[in-house]
Amino acid sequence: MLLAGDIGGTKTNLALYASKDDLRTPLREAKLPSAQYATLAALVHDFIKQVDLSDIKIERAVFGVAGPVVAGKAKITNLPWRMEEKQLEQTLNIPSVTLLNDLAAMATAIPLLRSTDLHILNAGKPASHGTLAVVSPGTGLGEATLTWDGAHYRVHPSEGGHVDFAPTNAFEIGMLIYLLERMPHVSYEHVCSGIGLPNIYAYVKTSGMFDEPAWLRDKMAQTKDITPLIVQGAMGTSTDGLAGSHEQEPICVATVKAFASILGAEAGNMALKTLATGGIYLGGGLPPRMLPFLEDPEFLRAFTSKGRFAEMLKDFPIYVVLNSKVGLIGAASFGFNL
Repeated sequence: MLLAGDIGGTKTNLALYASKDDLRTPLREAKLPSAQYATLAALVHDFIKQVDLSDIKIERAVFGVAGPVVAGKAKITNLPWRMEEKQLEQTLNIPSVTLLNDLAAMATAIPLLRSTDLHILNAGKPASHGTLAVVSPGTGLGEATLTWDGAHYRVHPSEGGHVDFAPTNAFEIGMLIYLLERMPHVSYEHVCSGIGLPNIYAYVKTSGMFDEPAWLRDKMAQTKDITPLIVQGAMGTSTDGLAGSHEQEPICVATVKAFASILGAEAGNMALKTLATGGIYLGGGLPPRMLPFLEDPEFLRAFTSKGRFAEMLKDFPIYVVLNSKVGLIGAASFGFNL
Protein backbone atom coordinates (compact mmCIF):
# COMPACT_ATOMS: atom_id res chain seq x y z
CA MET A 1 0.00 0.00 0.00
CA LEU A 2 1.43 3.33 -1.10
CA LEU A 3 0.37 6.73 0.22
CA ALA A 4 1.10 9.54 -2.23
CA GLY A 5 0.77 13.24 -1.58
CA ASP A 6 0.91 16.47 -3.57
CA ILE A 7 1.69 19.04 -0.87
CA GLY A 8 1.07 22.63 -1.93
CA GLY A 9 1.05 25.96 -0.16
CA THR A 10 -2.74 26.20 -0.49
CA LYS A 11 -4.05 22.64 -0.71
CA THR A 12 -2.81 19.08 -0.28
CA ASN A 13 -4.03 16.09 -2.27
CA LEU A 14 -3.49 12.67 -0.70
CA ALA A 15 -4.33 9.26 -2.14
CA LEU A 16 -3.78 5.59 -1.32
CA TYR A 17 -2.73 3.19 -4.09
CA ALA A 18 -2.54 -0.60 -4.21
CA SER A 19 -0.85 -1.01 -7.60
CA LYS A 20 1.18 0.92 -10.14
CA ASP A 21 -1.46 -0.10 -12.68
CA ASP A 22 -4.06 2.01 -10.85
CA LEU A 23 -2.41 5.44 -10.84
CA ARG A 24 -5.64 7.09 -12.00
CA THR A 25 -7.93 5.10 -9.70
CA PRO A 26 -6.65 5.26 -6.09
CA LEU A 27 -8.36 3.30 -3.32
CA ARG A 28 -8.88 6.43 -1.21
CA GLU A 29 -8.42 10.09 -1.98
CA ALA A 30 -8.97 13.46 -0.31
CA LYS A 31 -8.11 17.15 -0.66
CA LEU A 32 -7.24 19.12 2.48
CA PRO A 33 -6.43 22.82 3.12
CA SER A 34 -2.69 22.88 3.90
CA ALA A 35 -2.59 26.11 5.92
CA GLN A 36 -5.12 24.81 8.46
CA TYR A 37 -2.59 22.27 9.78
CA ALA A 38 0.50 22.91 11.89
CA THR A 39 2.48 20.07 10.32
CA LEU A 40 2.37 17.57 7.49
CA ALA A 41 2.05 14.77 10.05
CA ALA A 42 -1.10 16.37 11.49
CA LEU A 43 -2.60 16.63 8.02
CA VAL A 44 -1.82 13.00 7.18
CA HIS A 45 -3.28 11.81 10.49
CA ASP A 46 -6.48 13.71 9.68
CA PHE A 47 -6.60 12.10 6.23
CA ILE A 48 -6.22 8.63 7.75
CA LYS A 49 -9.15 9.34 10.08
CA GLN A 50 -11.35 10.85 7.36
CA VAL A 51 -10.99 8.00 4.87
CA ASP A 52 -10.90 5.26 7.53
CA LEU A 53 -7.57 3.50 7.00
CA SER A 54 -7.64 1.83 10.40
CA ASP A 55 -7.53 -1.65 8.85
CA ILE A 56 -4.91 -0.82 6.19
CA LYS A 57 -1.16 -0.96 6.71
CA ILE A 58 0.63 1.71 4.67
CA GLU A 59 4.04 0.40 3.64
CA ARG A 60 5.45 3.41 1.82
CA ALA A 61 4.70 7.11 1.43
CA VAL A 62 5.95 9.60 -1.15
CA PHE A 63 5.16 13.28 -0.68
CA GLY A 64 5.77 15.87 -3.37
CA VAL A 65 6.49 19.08 -1.44
CA ALA A 66 6.57 22.68 -2.68
CA GLY A 67 10.19 23.41 -1.83
CA PRO A 68 13.73 22.06 -2.19
CA VAL A 69 14.50 18.64 -0.70
CA VAL A 70 18.05 18.21 0.61
CA ALA A 71 19.30 15.08 2.41
CA GLY A 72 15.77 13.92 3.19
CA LYS A 73 14.74 17.26 4.68
CA ALA A 74 12.47 19.97 3.30
CA LYS A 75 10.62 23.16 4.13
CA ILE A 76 7.48 24.22 2.29
CA THR A 77 8.34 27.53 0.60
CA ASN A 78 4.96 29.16 1.32
CA LEU A 79 4.17 27.41 4.64
CA PRO A 80 6.00 27.23 8.00
CA TRP A 81 6.33 23.43 7.74
CA ARG A 82 9.66 21.66 8.21
CA MET A 83 9.80 17.98 7.34
CA GLU A 84 12.27 15.14 7.71
CA GLU A 85 11.85 11.66 6.24
CA LYS A 86 13.07 9.71 9.29
CA GLN A 87 10.94 11.74 11.68
CA LEU A 88 7.84 11.27 9.50
CA GLU A 89 8.46 7.50 9.39
CA GLN A 90 8.34 7.41 13.20
CA THR A 91 5.44 9.86 13.64
CA LEU A 92 3.25 8.28 10.97
CA ASN A 93 4.37 4.68 11.65
CA ILE A 94 5.16 4.16 7.96
CA PRO A 95 8.29 2.06 7.21
CA SER A 96 9.44 4.18 4.27
CA VAL A 97 8.79 7.89 3.67
CA THR A 98 10.28 9.82 0.74
CA LEU A 99 10.14 13.59 0.29
CA LEU A 100 10.21 14.70 -3.32
CA ASN A 101 10.20 18.19 -4.77
CA ASP A 102 6.66 18.84 -6.02
CA LEU A 103 7.87 19.76 -9.50
CA ALA A 104 9.90 16.56 -9.61
CA ALA A 105 6.68 14.71 -8.80
CA MET A 106 4.75 16.59 -11.47
CA ALA A 107 7.53 16.09 -14.02
CA THR A 108 7.58 12.34 -13.30
CA ALA A 109 3.98 12.19 -14.49
CA ILE A 110 4.48 14.17 -17.72
CA PRO A 111 5.45 11.14 -19.87
CA LEU A 112 2.39 9.32 -18.48
CA LEU A 113 -0.14 11.94 -19.55
CA ARG A 114 -2.75 11.31 -22.22
CA SER A 115 -3.92 13.67 -24.94
CA THR A 116 -7.08 14.36 -22.92
CA ASP A 117 -4.89 15.62 -20.06
CA LEU A 118 -3.42 18.37 -22.22
CA HIS A 119 -4.52 21.53 -24.04
CA ILE A 120 -2.30 22.48 -26.98
CA LEU A 121 -1.25 26.13 -27.18
CA ASN A 122 1.37 25.59 -29.87
CA ALA A 123 1.57 22.30 -31.78
CA GLY A 124 5.12 22.97 -32.94
CA LYS A 125 7.35 20.16 -34.16
CA PRO A 126 8.26 18.02 -31.13
CA ALA A 127 11.61 16.25 -31.33
CA SER A 128 11.52 12.54 -30.54
CA HIS A 129 12.92 12.04 -27.02
CA GLY A 130 13.66 15.77 -26.89
CA THR A 131 14.12 17.53 -23.56
CA LEU A 132 10.88 18.49 -21.79
CA ALA A 133 10.43 21.55 -19.57
CA VAL A 134 7.77 22.15 -16.93
CA VAL A 135 6.75 25.66 -15.78
CA SER A 136 4.07 25.53 -13.12
CA PRO A 137 2.39 28.64 -11.69
CA GLY A 138 0.31 27.53 -8.71
CA THR A 139 0.55 29.15 -5.29
CA GLY A 140 4.24 29.60 -6.15
CA LEU A 141 6.17 29.10 -9.39
CA GLY A 142 7.82 25.72 -9.91
CA GLU A 143 10.10 24.61 -12.72
CA ALA A 144 11.68 21.30 -13.72
CA THR A 145 13.30 19.55 -16.68
CA LEU A 146 13.19 16.03 -18.11
CA THR A 147 16.00 14.61 -20.24
CA TRP A 148 16.09 11.32 -22.14
CA ASP A 149 18.83 8.92 -20.98
CA GLY A 150 18.39 6.37 -23.74
CA ALA A 151 15.74 4.31 -21.95
CA HIS A 152 13.44 6.73 -20.10
CA TYR A 153 13.07 10.34 -19.03
CA ARG A 154 15.15 11.47 -16.06
CA VAL A 155 13.73 14.30 -13.93
CA HIS A 156 15.77 17.32 -12.81
CA PRO A 157 14.04 19.56 -10.23
CA SER A 158 15.01 23.20 -9.75
CA GLU A 159 14.11 26.37 -7.91
CA GLY A 160 14.09 28.38 -11.12
CA GLY A 161 10.94 30.25 -10.13
CA HIS A 162 13.01 32.27 -7.68
CA VAL A 163 15.45 33.75 -10.22
CA ASP A 164 15.42 37.50 -10.85
CA PHE A 165 12.41 38.83 -12.73
CA ALA A 166 13.49 40.35 -16.06
CA PRO A 167 10.99 42.90 -17.45
CA THR A 168 10.56 43.00 -21.23
CA ASN A 169 8.55 46.20 -21.76
CA ALA A 170 7.86 49.60 -20.22
CA PHE A 171 4.88 48.34 -18.18
CA GLU A 172 6.97 45.57 -16.60
CA ILE A 173 9.90 47.93 -15.97
CA GLY A 174 7.55 50.23 -14.04
CA MET A 175 6.18 47.27 -12.11
CA LEU A 176 9.69 46.07 -11.21
CA ILE A 177 10.56 49.52 -9.86
CA TYR A 178 7.28 49.57 -7.91
CA LEU A 179 7.95 46.14 -6.37
CA LEU A 180 11.63 46.84 -5.57
CA GLU A 181 10.43 49.74 -3.43
CA ARG A 182 8.42 47.22 -1.39
CA MET A 183 10.60 44.09 -1.28
CA PRO A 184 14.36 43.38 -1.40
CA HIS A 185 14.18 40.86 -4.25
CA VAL A 186 11.71 40.41 -7.09
CA SER A 187 11.62 36.94 -8.59
CA TYR A 188 9.45 35.47 -11.32
CA GLU A 189 7.38 33.88 -8.54
CA HIS A 190 6.54 37.39 -7.30
CA VAL A 191 4.81 38.17 -10.62
CA CYS A 192 3.94 34.78 -12.12
CA SER A 193 2.08 32.70 -9.53
CA GLY A 194 -0.88 32.74 -7.19
CA ILE A 195 1.04 34.94 -4.77
CA GLY A 196 2.32 37.04 -7.66
CA LEU A 197 -0.96 37.94 -9.36
CA PRO A 198 -1.99 40.33 -6.53
CA ASN A 199 1.35 42.14 -6.98
CA ILE A 200 0.53 42.84 -10.62
CA TYR A 201 -2.98 43.93 -9.62
CA ALA A 202 -1.60 46.30 -6.96
CA TYR A 203 0.68 47.95 -9.53
CA VAL A 204 -2.11 48.28 -12.11
CA LYS A 205 -4.35 49.80 -9.43
CA THR A 206 -1.68 52.20 -8.15
CA SER A 207 -0.79 53.32 -11.67
CA GLY A 208 -4.30 54.71 -12.10
CA MET A 209 -4.68 53.10 -15.53
CA PHE A 210 -8.01 51.54 -14.54
CA ASP A 211 -10.66 52.21 -11.92
CA GLU A 212 -11.33 49.59 -9.29
CA PRO A 213 -15.10 49.04 -9.02
CA ALA A 214 -16.54 49.45 -5.54
CA TRP A 215 -18.06 45.95 -5.43
CA LEU A 216 -14.66 44.40 -6.22
CA ARG A 217 -12.85 46.55 -3.66
CA ASP A 218 -15.36 45.52 -0.99
CA LYS A 219 -15.11 41.86 -1.96
CA MET A 220 -11.31 41.94 -1.81
CA ALA A 221 -11.38 43.61 1.60
CA GLN A 222 -13.30 40.59 2.91
CA THR A 223 -11.08 37.98 1.23
CA LYS A 224 -7.70 36.69 2.35
CA ASP A 225 -6.69 35.29 -1.06
CA ILE A 226 -7.72 37.70 -3.81
CA THR A 227 -6.14 35.74 -6.67
CA PRO A 228 -9.37 33.84 -7.54
CA LEU A 229 -11.28 37.15 -7.59
CA ILE A 230 -8.79 38.63 -10.06
CA VAL A 231 -9.04 35.62 -12.37
CA GLN A 232 -12.83 35.51 -12.15
CA GLY A 233 -13.04 39.25 -12.78
CA ALA A 234 -10.87 38.88 -15.88
CA MET A 235 -12.83 35.90 -17.19
CA GLY A 236 -16.21 37.51 -16.48
CA THR A 237 -17.31 34.54 -14.38
CA SER A 238 -19.24 34.56 -11.12
CA THR A 239 -17.30 35.70 -8.07
CA ASP A 240 -19.99 34.61 -5.63
CA GLY A 241 -20.13 30.92 -6.49
CA LEU A 242 -23.53 31.29 -8.15
CA ALA A 243 -24.41 30.28 -11.69
CA GLY A 244 -24.29 32.94 -14.36
CA SER A 245 -21.65 35.32 -15.60
CA HIS A 246 -20.58 38.92 -15.10
CA GLU A 247 -18.97 41.55 -17.25
CA GLN A 248 -15.20 41.39 -17.51
CA GLU A 249 -13.56 43.95 -15.24
CA PRO A 250 -10.93 45.97 -17.17
CA ILE A 251 -8.57 46.19 -14.18
CA CYS A 252 -8.63 42.40 -13.82
CA VAL A 253 -8.29 41.87 -17.57
CA ALA A 254 -5.20 44.09 -17.65
CA THR A 255 -3.73 42.18 -14.68
CA VAL A 256 -4.24 38.73 -16.20
CA LYS A 257 -3.03 39.90 -19.62
CA ALA A 258 0.21 41.05 -18.01
CA PHE A 259 0.47 37.74 -16.13
CA ALA A 260 0.02 35.75 -19.37
CA SER A 261 2.69 37.77 -21.12
CA ILE A 262 5.15 37.28 -18.25
CA LEU A 263 4.39 33.55 -18.18
CA GLY A 264 5.00 33.38 -21.93
CA ALA A 265 8.34 35.15 -21.58
CA GLU A 266 9.49 32.90 -18.73
CA ALA A 267 8.33 29.75 -20.54
CA GLY A 268 10.45 30.94 -23.48
CA ASN A 269 13.39 31.51 -21.14
CA MET A 270 13.01 27.98 -19.81
CA ALA A 271 12.75 26.59 -23.34
CA LEU A 272 16.03 28.23 -24.31
CA LYS A 273 17.91 27.37 -21.11
CA THR A 274 17.00 23.68 -21.37
CA LEU A 275 16.61 23.43 -25.18
CA ALA A 276 13.20 21.84 -24.59
CA THR A 277 12.62 20.60 -28.15
CA GLY A 278 10.21 17.93 -26.82
CA GLY A 279 7.82 20.52 -25.44
CA ILE A 280 7.05 22.95 -22.63
CA TYR A 281 4.31 21.94 -20.19
CA LEU A 282 2.46 24.60 -18.18
CA GLY A 283 1.31 23.02 -14.93
CA GLY A 284 -0.20 24.41 -11.75
CA GLY A 285 -3.69 25.61 -10.98
CA LEU A 286 -3.65 28.95 -12.82
CA PRO A 287 -3.14 28.16 -16.55
CA PRO A 288 -6.30 26.01 -16.95
CA ARG A 289 -8.35 28.81 -15.38
CA MET A 290 -7.20 31.46 -17.87
CA LEU A 291 -6.95 29.58 -21.16
CA PRO A 292 -8.41 32.40 -23.32
CA PHE A 293 -5.56 34.68 -22.21
CA LEU A 294 -2.95 32.02 -23.02
CA GLU A 295 -4.54 31.44 -26.43
CA ASP A 296 -4.23 35.15 -27.18
CA PRO A 297 -1.40 35.84 -29.70
CA GLU A 298 0.40 37.94 -27.07
CA PHE A 299 1.33 34.82 -25.09
CA LEU A 300 3.08 33.16 -28.03
CA ARG A 301 4.67 36.48 -29.03
CA ALA A 302 6.16 36.78 -25.54
CA PHE A 303 7.30 33.15 -25.71
CA THR A 304 9.08 33.52 -29.04
CA SER A 305 10.38 37.08 -28.59
CA LYS A 306 13.99 35.98 -28.09
CA GLY A 307 15.82 37.80 -30.87
CA ARG A 308 17.78 35.47 -33.14
CA PHE A 309 16.07 32.39 -31.66
CA ALA A 310 12.49 33.53 -32.30
CA GLU A 311 12.06 31.31 -35.38
CA MET A 312 13.47 28.26 -33.61
CA LEU A 313 11.08 28.67 -30.66
CA LYS A 314 8.06 28.58 -32.97
CA ASP A 315 8.77 24.84 -33.40
CA PHE A 316 8.69 24.15 -29.64
CA PRO A 317 5.35 22.61 -28.57
CA ILE A 318 3.53 24.25 -25.64
CA TYR A 319 0.89 22.43 -23.60
CA VAL A 320 -1.32 23.32 -20.65
CA VAL A 321 -1.69 20.41 -18.22
CA LEU A 322 -5.41 20.04 -17.51
CA ASN A 323 -5.20 17.05 -15.16
CA SER A 324 -5.25 18.51 -11.64
CA LYS A 325 -3.96 15.22 -10.18
CA VAL A 326 -0.70 15.21 -12.11
CA GLY A 327 1.33 15.74 -8.90
CA LEU A 328 -0.34 12.75 -7.26
CA ILE A 329 0.18 10.54 -10.29
CA GLY A 330 3.85 11.49 -10.38
CA ALA A 331 4.42 10.92 -6.67
CA ALA A 332 2.72 7.53 -6.85
CA SER A 333 4.65 6.51 -9.95
CA PHE A 334 7.91 7.52 -8.28
CA GLY A 335 6.97 5.48 -5.19
CA PHE A 336 6.22 2.30 -7.12
CA ASN A 337 9.54 2.59 -8.97
CA LEU A 338 11.70 3.02 -5.87
